[in-house]
Amino acid sequence: MLQAGVIPVTHFQQNCTVLFDTDTKQGVIVDPGGDVDVILQTLGENGITLSAIWLTHGHIDHAGGAKELKEALGLPIIGPHRDDEPLLSRLEEQAERFGLAMKVENVRPDRWLEDGDQLTFGDHAFTVLHCPGHAPGHVVFVNEAQHFAHVGDVLFHGSIGRTDLPGGNHQQLLESIRTKILPLGDDFGFICGHGPGGQIGEERRTNPYLRGMEPPATGQLRPTTHEG
Repeated sequence: MLQAGVIPVTHFQQNCTVLFDTDTKQGVIVDPGGDVDVILQTLGENGITLSAIWLTHGHIDHAGGAKELKEALGLPIIGPHRDDEPLLSRLEEQAERFGLAMKVENVRPDRWLEDGDQLTFGDHAFTVLHCPGHAPGHVVFVNEAQHFAHVGDVLFHGSIGRTDLPGGNHQQLLESIRTKILPLGDDFGFICGHGPGGQIGEERRTNPYLRGMEPPATGQLRPTTHEG
């Protein structure tokens, strides 16, 4: 059974997420934004072994601890889409801009992701969706078997990601939600980058930013899947 556990990290209270199998305790970590000592302690207390670090996008609150965690555990960094390379190569500048005292190092992933890529750990498979708007290279991880997605900062409970940061585009974000997120179906649950998660159907009905929005009439256009 796939399980998700959230570790809120840094003063941004970003939802660093551990996806793991309840039987094997093997898993991956999504968006280790910082407080790596807290992350390591939590993993140890729960007996979870990681095989990779997955990044949804290149903002410091999501990627700020990735290099430190990679070095501590010897893990590959996977994602996001290559369009976020300018953000990841300037994480240290982001830290200075926000006046952060936390340890931050620029990151170059071991693998960039494309729309339609397939990621796995154990028996659990996730499809990658490229959803720009909040950040140019933002990706979402979708597990169809359990109708679950990690949407990062694309969609929140009652809101959507901000688009006033470098590379943000409000209309592009809305289009990503309309064409990539809503077609997953109303019964899909999601974890987001900050705050509580929810269900896509509830957001479609009640989220003020999604009012009147409907998925494409032809249904979801699934991209060609690339194994790896």
